[in-house]
Amino acid sequence: MATVLTLISVVVLVISLATILWKKRNRDQMRTMEQHAISPEQLYSMLGSRQDVALFDVRQPLDLLAHSEIIPGARRIPPVEVLAVPSLIPKDKEAIVYCTCPGDKTSRAVLRRALDLQFFKIRFLKGGFEAWKAKGYPVEPYREVFHLYSPNLGSLQATQHSNE
Repeated sequence: MATVLTLISVVVLVISLATILWKKRNRDQMRTMEQHAISPEQLYSMLGSRQDVALFDVRQPLDLLAHSEIIPGARRIPPVEVLAVPSLIPKDKEAIVYCTCPGDKTSRAVLRRALDLQFFKIRFLKGGFEAWKAKGYPVEPYREVFHLYSPNLGSLQATQHSNE
């Protein structure tokens, strides 16, 4: 009986320790993410002062189809491509990524991948495209061809959206 109680105590201790470490790791990751966030106001100021910054729209294709606008000067890169080939974002230049996901999910995934690969000049636009537009900052129509991936069809479909 004493052995069973000792075993249970050890298991509870290990689970508690693992939980504490997991929470600390998540808190540290969130702190790192927030250190790499930029507000719409800060980005607007950077762009207005003509700082050399690379701006990337990493929205999901359906989000782009639904809202076919882009921040002026931004380059569209599908998130699946930038996650697979992070070198699409310059390592030696200030870079900002943005999306429209709740909680900036796609931007954070791109940021996390870039940081893992020692890209330290990258940040994400907090609140993404929606926060930018909510401030009344400029947008322009996105007219480039882009691809929608349909898991059901297993193929790429070229789509061009026009606001004309």
